[in-house]
Amino acid sequence: MTRPNYILDKAVTLQSRSRPLRFIIAGVVNSIFGFLVYSVTIYLFSRVWLGLVAGICAGIIFNFFTTGGFVFRDTSRQRIPRFFACYLLIYGLNFALLELTMPLLHGPIVAQALLTPIIALFSYLLLTRFVFLGLPPPSASPR
Repeated sequence: MTRPNYILDKAVTLQSRSRPLRFIIAGVVNSIFGFLVYSVTIYLFSRVWLGLVAGICAGIIFNFFTTGGFVFRDTSRQRIPRFFACYLLIYGLNFALLELTMPLLHGPIVAQALLTPIIALFSYLLLTRFVFLGLPPPSASPR
């Protein structure tokens, strides 16, 4: 007979060892937060660039702690400049892709919703290679 919490225990153990899985979890939270700020700004001011700036600015600190703390287990201050620089690149790519896709997708909110997975993958690659590089891999020993 298995313990009632066996599946939950296994999921927690897997989550604690897997950076990509933790990144997805944090990414969902970060994306919802950023998408809400972006959407509210678009709704209030009807400016795509302002929505992206508001989403990026509101999200940088929030994302640093969710991504740095939860995903990479490192929120040291020396990582903030590179984190900020990566977010400027993310903003630039996001804005360029929005400009290309908005006419095809009937508006900035639908376009952003569809671009979010692409931007998330780009973000993970940037953050693992330029901000949180050199960190030891998650522990393979059971907790």
